[in-house]
Amino acid sequence: MNHLALITKTQSLIASGDIVGAEAALVELADTEGDSALMLVLEQLPAKDILAVIREYDNSKESVINLLVSPAQFAHAVVIEKQYKDLTRSHLRGMVNSIIFRDGAEPLEFLTAMGDLEGGAEALADYFEEKWSRVEAFARTGTFDGFDDDGQMLSETALLASAYVQPRVEQDEVADQDWMELAWLLRYQCPDLFIEMLLVLRAKARAFEAGLSEEEDTPENDVKVETGDTDRGKATPAALESDEESAI
Repeated sequence: MNHLALITKTQSLIASGDIVGAEAALVELADTEGDSALMLVLEQLPAKDILAVIREYDNSKESVINLLVSPAQFAHAVVIEKQYKDLTRSHLRGMVNSIIFRDGAEPLEFLTAMGDLEGGAEALADYFEEKWSRVEAFARTGTFDGFDDDGQMLSETALLASAYVQPRVEQDEVADQDWMELAWLLRYQCPDLFIEMLLVLRAKARAFEAGLSEEEDTPENDVKVETGDTDRGKATPAALESDEESAI
């Protein structure tokens, strides 16, 4: 198969919104010429096109694209995912979990690649947004127990001082291939990135709460803002992104 022609076809399908067709074309290449041929094509696709495919994660089937995308390709895709303005973060969480925790993967390679890119910590903050208070509790206590979640936060100085403490829970105790395991990996194996992510998340939350206060002080403004946090009823900062660049 002519790889250049396949790249052109894949990009055309993605541009027309046929993500299923684009993935099928890539899978066909892997089936006929092997994974190495697909990896060569993926290396030549722009990050936005790889993102268009991998963000449509379906946990009912295994995607060969998600199995073969490299840490660098993944990191670039995750950083620009915010352009879709998905306030639920469901696509972001789905593709992060499916790729970082895929069979045979080294999660630290993917986290390191994200940490090396501008915007990587912001993408992780978006991933943890709905678990904000639980992650804060984990940073402070080292556990995910609900009774430890009293809303208190470590100061930045204390957070830095606690970066290299010994875990209170082992990784296999939180090996859910989801946010708890990812938070554990970040705190104990990528502590600098964990702190950077948490500081970004705090800043987003403060900015959102400030904006919410302004809304409450303006009764004639009838714009409604969601403030539900799935864990503790806290406001989440997702609505802050309304002024970001337009969706892909």
